[in-house]
Amino acid sequence: MALWLIGGTQESRCCVEEWVAQWPAPALDGPPRLIITVTTPSARALYADHPGVRVWVGQIAPDQAHAFLTQHSITAILDVSHPFATAVSALAIALAQQYHLPYLRYERSLAPLPPQPWQDHAHRPGLVRLPDIQQALDKTYLAPQERTLLTLGRQWLPLFEPWQQHTQLFARILPMAEAVTAAIAAGFTRQRLIALHPPVTPALEKALWQQWEISQVITKASGAPGGEATKYEIAAQLGVRLLVIDRPPIAYPRQTHCLTTAIAFAWDPVATTNRLATSGN
Repeated sequence: MALWLIGGTQESRCCVEEWVAQWPAPALDGPPRLIITVTTPSARALYADHPGVRVWVGQIAPDQAHAFLTQHSITAILDVSHPFATAVSALAIALAQQYHLPYLRYERSLAPLPPQPWQDHAHRPGLVRLPDIQQALDKTYLAPQERTLLTLGRQWLPLFEPWQQHTQLFARILPMAEAVTAAIAAGFTRQRLIALHPPVTPALEKALWQQWEISQVITKASGAPGGEATKYEIAAQLGVRLLVIDRPPIAYPRQTHCLTTAIAFAWDPVATTNRLATSGN
């Protein structure tokens, strides 16, 4: 049997490291295998080589799902994907329901809000929460005088291409060829791009905003691993407006904010599911 772990995040690496450290589990007749899926070759490096672990690189289309589950003898699904990776989560939930597989979502906690509200240099509210990225694509936020830093990932950069002639846009992206290509195709000049791999230190984050004289930042509600709390702190210090895109709503059938619970599920999905069903944790 095998457990499908949907990875690509820092937390998924922690899960796998802990799982490997417990190999073999004496409480089980035989240790299960982990089939980890990631979408990019660079994410493969998150996981060390181990005989019980296999990393599958690529995106699983719905018409490939049955073959994937059968080929790898998947008996449970642990979803540790990014909070905004809703397509793969929706697919995993549908497959779990269709094939009656135990499913658990590890959902990283939201970053705590700053203790005090702040205003930007134009005396506007410093923190603006938006339900989706479309709300940010408006002249209310993308005015000519704004100097806007995008820390959204490469997938949403094309949405800003029509605005390149109307406002001043900057982007921080991952140091990957495909990210640079997508950014340039979306109209970002090399002078308005920086490629950094997270985590970004508060000092470097602050220096970047100051260097580019950023007036506002558009980011995702990605939690602490995505640097959300750091952005709150620096935005308040510098008087920068922070536009935060809320996480997409998705109904996870069962989820946890505890990595220990996620690791326990990786070893014994049935027992962990039964415990969660009775405890609610």
